[in-house]
Amino acid sequence: MSAASDAPSLTRMLAAFVREHWRAYGSAAAMLSCIAALTVWIPRQVGHVVDALVAGGLQGPALLQQLALLVAAGLVIYLLRVGWRLMLFKAAYRLGARLRTRLFARLSLQGPTYFQAQRTGDLMALATNDIDAVEQAAGEAMLAGFDGTQTLLLVLAMMTVGIDWRLGMAALVPFPVMALAFWWISQHLHQAAQDSLTRFGDLNQQVQESLAGVRTLRALGQAPRSQARFGELAEQAAEAAFRSQRWEAAYEPAVGMTLGAAFFIALAVGGWLVARQQITIGQLTAFTMYLGQLIWPMFAAGWVMALLERGRAAWTRLAPVLDAPLTLTDEGRSALPADATLRSEGLTFTFPGAKRPALEGVDFSIAPGRTLGIVGATGAGKSTLVRLLLRQAEPDGGRLTLGGVALPQLPLATLRAHIAWVPQEPFLFSASVADNIALARPTATPAEVEAAARLAAVHDDIARLPDGYATEVGERGVTLSGGQRQRVAIARALLSDSALLVLDDALSAVDTGTETAILDHLRELRTVRPGRSVIVIAHRLSAVMEADEILVLKQGRVVERGTHAELLALQGWYASQWRYQQIEASLEAA
Repeated sequence: MSAASDAPSLTRMLAAFVREHWRAYGSAAAMLSCIAALTVWIPRQVGHVVDALVAGGLQGPALLQQLALLVAAGLVIYLLRVGWRLMLFKAAYRLGARLRTRLFARLSLQGPTYFQAQRTGDLMALATNDIDAVEQAAGEAMLAGFDGTQTLLLVLAMMTVGIDWRLGMAALVPFPVMALAFWWISQHLHQAAQDSLTRFGDLNQQVQESLAGVRTLRALGQAPRSQARFGELAEQAAEAAFRSQRWEAAYEPAVGMTLGAAFFIALAVGGWLVARQQITIGQLTAFTMYLGQLIWPMFAAGWVMALLERGRAAWTRLAPVLDAPLTLTDEGRSALPADATLRSEGLTFTFPGAKRPALEGVDFSIAPGRTLGIVGATGAGKSTLVRLLLRQAEPDGGRLTLGGVALPQLPLATLRAHIAWVPQEPFLFSASVADNIALARPTATPAEVEAAARLAAVHDDIARLPDGYATEVGERGVTLSGGQRQRVAIARALLSDSALLVLDDALSAVDTGTETAILDHLRELRTVRPGRSVIVIAHRLSAVMEADEILVLKQGRVVERGTHAELLALQGWYASQWRYQQIEASLEAA
């Protein structure tokens, strides 16, 4: 999408926001109008005072009165400038907060397939630098544009109509050249600003990846290489920011040269008119003061163009993310039936670009209170099945139903409240152990949190931590071992009120004894809550041996099904894998 096509979109968005907050913008505009009126009144009044002093008709109290008026005007201007800043920037900050909230909400609704095509660093940059640029376009650019334009028109009117039109026209001769220079600078500034924002996203991405994988980098001896890469990206980001600032700074010399030429012409023409007694010295003094007041409108023009170009560049990156179609829909309105039997009918799914389906014709059902085991070699489609169950992706064929209701007909909030999912690589937040467990049910009491931890066989480990349940686990649970993180995640799932518990290879990082303890606790829990169903996906077959039904997946298809005893009797993949794992366990025990 080109910058030209993005500019109207940014303009429409800002126009809609201004209409919504018209009181704030209107109040700021009224204050700026008063400031502009007083600003152009001051030079004219100074001119009158100068002429009166030259004529000898202004002395004593009258002179003090005139000076007091000028001081009062300056004080009023100061107060009004404070007032418009409070009104205008408060509204602009609301736009920034709204855009960040909208961005977060949009990203929260996207499925995993969307994030596979995005970089975390870019998304973080959008929420910071890019939205800041749009926010400045709504605040500082709007202010400078309105105030500068208004001041320019009033000053030009006073110069040409209030003093002398010939002098005014002569002083404006250099300004078309400045307009041409502004246009040329803005073209380069837009590209430089966009490049600067992109480089900042690259730098963010490197920081995020390096910090997330810092232990791996150190273990592989790649920390120096990562540091060198970071330095390279930081240098590129700094160079891009410098180029952007260099083009932005180019406005100032254009303004300075234009005003310098205008002053030279004004003094030359004005001196000639004074010599011919066609204007007074006071009028020439007032004119030069007005010409000095053109500094702000000219600088404001450059400032506005710089802010708008940065805003346009940011909007070019931000708008596609805000308007990106959702990879998942949430249009379900059906209520969850009381008898929520989970059923899969001919389920088929193929990843984009793949030559063969990851799942093909998968059928199964699990009634409330029952346990389903799913096993198979790596790449058999086990985790893909969970993704479809959680509606992280949509099947190409077949369907999944709960109580006869297709999953897309259920609101996502209802579906996800029904399922407690423990992934193979659980995510823990930078908070206490207790807070991480209670995430599923924030109102849980400490006793309930501890009971869930005992069921997940992690209570003893937590008790040995420096502060027990109050111990901060660090970002992503870095202070805990892999097995401890998995068991904390299992405790979190057990504490929830969800009717379906999905363990997606969640016991892979625990030893066989701990696995047995957790499974025993799950069986005990079924007597307390008989309606809770459990899906256990595992590589170790001991984790599913007591399931009511076990599915064996191979290349996305169900090749074996039955109970543990029935599958052993088939003498297929399950039986051979069971014998292999039993021999392996006996060797480890020896």
